[in-house]
Amino acid sequence: MSAKNIQLVVLDMAGTTILDEHEVEKCFKLAAQKNGLNSNDDRILALQGYAKLHVFKTLWAEQLGEKDPSISQRANASYQDFTEILENHYLNHEIKPTEGCLELFHYLHQEGIYIALTTGFYRKVANIILDKIGWGKSLNQNFMNIHNKRGIHLSVCPDEVNGEGRPSPRMIELAMSRFGISNKSQVINVGDTPVDLAFGKNAGVRLALGVCNGTHTRNQLEVYPHDGLLNNLTELIPIIEKINHEKI
Repeated sequence: MSAKNIQLVVLDMAGTTILDEHEVEKCFKLAAQKNGLNSNDDRILALQGYAKLHVFKTLWAEQLGEKDPSISQRANASYQDFTEILENHYLNHEIKPTEGCLELFHYLHQEGIYIALTTGFYRKVANIILDKIGWGKSLNQNFMNIHNKRGIHLSVCPDEVNGEGRPSPRMIELAMSRFGISNKSQVINVGDTPVDLAFGKNAGVRLALGVCNGTHTRNQLEVYPHDGLLNNLTELIPIIEKINHEKI
């Protein structure tokens, strides 16, 4: 492979590779309502992709004022309820890949390109999803299998980077280090939320792309800095082909 070729594709989970029909937002809203947090659907959607405890702290601060001494306690209580609701949801519902996901995975495996999944979820929920969809069965204690022929090569959660979720670039940087990749031009990041786009931009990777068949529409994503928007993940294939085979 050329030094400029793509060697790693970093993908978000819910909404990008895992079909999300706004279930996460619904689970979040149930936990918010249970705890008296008044959050509207648009505001919750705008914060999709961030680590969820951070989202609760943000929303409680907006409701109570940033100096309210109860923010941390209320956020923790809301978050605990959210984790129970979310875990039960994923344990009891079918988990499916998004349109185009498996085709992209097949192509990446054929080309010898690594697949890393990042998420705003904590590790327990990420593992429930990976186990149910069959992508996590061969991963080691570091949630990695560099020799995987199907599924993914690495899963990274905020848990593995001291809780530093998006838009911090730490999860992408950890993924690169695990594969021994130091050249950011060999990495593409794809997600379905505005914070996913910021995540890729902050990491300085070759392309920070949005996919428009997840939680956000093209109209909702196009106002944020990005390097391209895809209708589904299969549209990434010709982009990589052009980079790797036309030597651009």
